[in-house]
Amino acid sequence: MHDLAFAVNGEQRSLQVEPRELLIDVLRNQLGLTGTKRSCDVQVCGACTVLVDGQPTSACSTLAVEADGCAVQTIEGLAKDGRMDRIQQAFLDHGALQCGFCTPGFVMAVHALLTQHEKPDDATIRHYLHGNICRCTGYVKIIEAVKSLV
Repeated sequence: MHDLAFAVNGEQRSLQVEPRELLIDVLRNQLGLTGTKRSCDVQVCGACTVLVDGQPTSACSTLAVEADGCAVQTIEGLAKDGRMDRIQQAFLDHGALQCGFCTPGFVMAVHALLTQHEKPDDATIRHYLHGNICRCTGYVKIIEAVKSLV
């Protein structure tokens, strides 16, 4: 077992994990943060996107021990006082979701984008979202939601 100490959604957490345990499994199974979705398990769909030290990271292919000492943010960490984050609200307002399975990963990627680029152009938006797959919306509404925030 390995001692893991990291901040998750601003709260310091310490727990023991197997050296081979994936970050997605620790988040979902040990911490109960089920907004991070498991889908492809090979880092191509983006459903498991979380932020590790502010960078979009595929939790399905990141060992939990790699997050030791880091700050991890999940979709659950965005809402404050029972109110959706502005990105979540934009997705809702623009109909940028249908089944919702991929939405947490998209929202986290957009959060990283807007943290790093105050007024991203279309090419930058598309670049930040290229690692996220949606099988329902066709991306137009997602792009519209992001553009409404800049």
